[in-house]
Amino acid sequence: MKVQTAVALVFFFCAGLFFARTGPSKDKAKGPDFGIVLLAHGGRVRTWNEEVRHVADRVDLSIPTEVAFGMATRRTMQEAVDRLTAWGVTEIIAVPLFVSSHSSVITSIRYLLGLEKVMPKDLKMFAGMDHSSTNHSKMDHADLSQTKPLTSSVPVRMTCALDHHPLVSKILLDRAAAISTHAEREVVILVAHGPVPDEENKLWLSDMSLLAEQMKQFSHYAAIQYLTVRDDADDKVRKAAAKQLRERVQAVVKDDQTALIVPLVLSYGGIEDGIRERLKGLNYKIASQGLLPDPRIEEWVLDVAQKEASH
Repeated sequence: MKVQTAVALVFFFCAGLFFARTGPSKDKAKGPDFGIVLLAHGGRVRTWNEEVRHVADRVDLSIPTEVAFGMATRRTMQEAVDRLTAWGVTEIIAVPLFVSSHSSVITSIRYLLGLEKVMPKDLKMFAGMDHSSTNHSKMDHADLSQTKPLTSSVPVRMTCALDHHPLVSKILLDRAAAISTHAEREVVILVAHGPVPDEENKLWLSDMSLLAEQMKQFSHYAAIQYLTVRDDADDKVRKAAAKQLRERVQAVVKDDQTALIVPLVLSYGGIEDGIRERLKGLNYKIASQGLLPDPRIEEWVLDVAQKEASH
């Protein structure tokens, strides 16, 4: 009997060590505290969507993460929320992978998440756009059911967009450094898409000024400037923005310096062509890519999500 008892004790001890070493280490099997819905504008270029999914896959290694493509697209958001609740999360943090928090898209997303009481007027327009595919020119009659707030069995919160996060300034510095040769004789010009309303544009520029200040602390460029091209605004506003961009570059060249154009965009897919068209005939250098791909975007998602979850 003593031998049998000793053998049994050894068996249970070894079994305990085995399960301790091979049991779930993360997370989903244990029932995570919170999950992330990564909100992103679907791209016409297939690689753009793949880059976003890659970010989500990397973040998912630490925290359950689902992607919802579109501009305030209720259907994809609801599907992402449902997938996370199926994992057993007790809270959801929505992270908008957008350049700025200052837009009707972000306000519409907040409304759909139940974080705003008044429905933004642009939400009906977003509801009529097919953002679930790569064809963003398709417009259908707005399905009013797609303007109703989501349903969720767990609380949902939302972070800010990229805005003026320090990691963004570090990525922008690297984009500038990749085309820089003599920083002391170069002027970096950050160029963002920008919104239509003037008040929102002021907020975009305010965030860009903070990014420029952060970049100045870790560089030796002659200057770091910033502006928006406002592609979706009316013709008068667009032309004024284009004139401003050309005048900035002309002034740099006149001072015998080099203009380094660094687009503040997530990924290339159109804005860079518009910049080149506006600057036709002028001497300048332009960064070869936007913010993505870059592992620091994954760091940003984790950072803002964890901070929001800890509140």
